[in-house]
Amino acid sequence: MDIPSPRDSKGHGTHTSSTVVGRLVTNVSLAGIAGGTARGGVPSARIAVYKVCWSDGCSDIDLLAAFDDAIHDNVDIISISIGGYVDNYFEDVIAIGSFHAMKNNILTSSSAGNAGPNTFTVENYAPWLLTVAASTIDRKIVARTKLGNGEEFQGRAINMDGLDGEMHPLIFGENAPNISGGIEAKVYSRYCGEGTLDGELVKGKVILCYGVSDGSGPLRVGAIGAIMESYHANDYSFEFLLPVSVLESNNSIQLRNYANNTSNPMASIYKSESVFDAAAPYVVSFSSRGPNPLTPSILKPDLTAPGVDILAAWSPLSYPKVSYNIISGTSMACPHAAGVAAYVKSFNPTWSPAAIKSALITTADVMSSTKNVEAELAYGAGHINPLAALNPGLIYDAQEIDYIKMLCGEGYITTILRLVTGDQSSCGFSNNGTVLDLNYPTFALQTQHGKSFSTTFRRIVTNVGVSNSTYHAIVNAPSNLKINVEPNVLSFEALLEKKSFLVKLEGDADESIISGVLIWSDGTHNVRSPIVVYTSQN
Repeated sequence: MDIPSPRDSKGHGTHTSSTVVGRLVTNVSLAGIAGGTARGGVPSARIAVYKVCWSDGCSDIDLLAAFDDAIHDNVDIISISIGGYVDNYFEDVIAIGSFHAMKNNILTSSSAGNAGPNTFTVENYAPWLLTVAASTIDRKIVARTKLGNGEEFQGRAINMDGLDGEMHPLIFGENAPNISGGIEAKVYSRYCGEGTLDGELVKGKVILCYGVSDGSGPLRVGAIGAIMESYHANDYSFEFLLPVSVLESNNSIQLRNYANNTSNPMASIYKSESVFDAAAPYVVSFSSRGPNPLTPSILKPDLTAPGVDILAAWSPLSYPKVSYNIISGTSMACPHAAGVAAYVKSFNPTWSPAAIKSALITTADVMSSTKNVEAELAYGAGHINPLAALNPGLIYDAQEIDYIKMLCGEGYITTILRLVTGDQSSCGFSNNGTVLDLNYPTFALQTQHGKSFSTTFRRIVTNVGVSNSTYHAIVNAPSNLKINVEPNVLSFEALLEKKSFLVKLEGDADESIISGVLIWSDGTHNVRSPIVVYTSQN
């Protein structure tokens, strides 16, 4: 039942809100899992919450009203862990609402979406939005499985309780079909779906299921636990209705070999625990990938923030009945970035949304394309670095007029433009720009596979480092991408002084993604901007 107030009955809003501004609390955990000290990004900040989603979904009118209320309340940063797919900015309520927020000097942090790892799935891709992908963290939640022969496997799941090492008979789902369900149950019992299993055969046993489900099928027929075989990336954990361990395919093959060669196979599943993940951070498989489906020369996502196995506060009105819960999603990454944005703004209260966004993007930690083959289309500029963002050296600033010029250059006419801006802005000769010249802190170019390309971008940087400073352009690119920066030295005499430059790209699109980088360095600050050329077939 919906509650007609900002009170959260689902848990999602409480979790994301506390990630941004939650006060420091010691000795917190989820049933002893991931124990430690929890705090939000800016625990001294105040929070304003606007409820826009109900049992029947999130309405456009509520979303726009929330943006209006937030602007009226003079908030500093907006965090919105909601998204969707639209064909035009003038039909996208989040793009429209965040444009109005930007006009009022408010940056909106948004989630990139959970439709990865396929490309062209990113959400919230308007240039004035900060679009955040989800990364793993160096703590992962695992659920161990132990077989009767003593062999153990490290699976993924969040089990608040386990079988405490007690061994139980192991049965395959395909060997326990519900005959009364007909031929369909015989075929689908391997997936352990509801109604497909025979309770007499499954009760009190650990069942091996092909694929991952919520566990309701095994639970309803009395299974004591379930081992699920994942044939996709097994890089995050979530809760089930009974003790579960999700195994990667190579481990499940070993488990099947054991069961097939043992007269009385046994297994146990343990309560979940935290272990160190040395491979982190990398972009999780579910995080939506670019490129930007609407404005190809604007790189999306912008950057990456923690979004896997995140512990944060939970609503007492939601399930499970806990004070803190562990969940994953780009919804969890978005408030991490919003917290950092608020942190940066607290030191730089006069900075524009674009300036704050630039500081976050150009100081992000470099991530590896060996872990994420989609490279910048997966992680944007890299992994967010809160401390580095306080001192970016140079910023790529932009105002409302810059976005108007871009939209007009993209073919908007005045009547359509005003659906986004909500004011008397117009498209004419003086306002007709190009997306290549939007003062964005990254560079993206879509081209045809196998074709040569040649393009020039224009940018302006503002000095926010030290008054007398000289920056040299450092470029790094593979042999099939030539990057020329003119001028390649920028000298500043004062703070807030601006300098313009051109970036010329030439090369052959013989790969689906070609990654380069431009770094402006004064020896102390390294202002890093990814340069990505990708093919339309990617």
